[in-house]
Amino acid sequence: MDLSQYTQYMVPLVIGFCMCIGYVIKKSLDFIPNKYIPLIVLIVGIGLNILLSKKVTTEIVIAGALSGLASIGTHQTCKCLNNRRENYGDMTDEEKKKQQKQLDKDSDE
Repeated sequence: MDLSQYTQYMVPLVIGFCMCIGYVIKKSLDFIPNKYIPLIVLIVGIGLNILLSKKVTTEIVIAGALSGLASIGTHQTCKCLNNRRENYGDMTDEEKKKQQKQLDKDSDE
């Protein structure tokens, strides 16, 4: 599936801002359940993109929504990569070699 057609709707400023908002909600606002963070960043992304563009069109709303949700994906990717790096330090040399072989095998496929 080719996702390159959606890159035109990604707004880096909105993605970065929504990542910060999501992080603050997760770490500071305990009364908001984590399951609502995607909905909140979606709404913030739409609102921020409308403010930046100074007009409301379907394309601007879609770009804001996709950028807001992309911030969740970006955060999760960074989190997974960071966890992999932390867990990698606790492994023995044999486990590291085994994992590297698996990663090489997966990249070849």
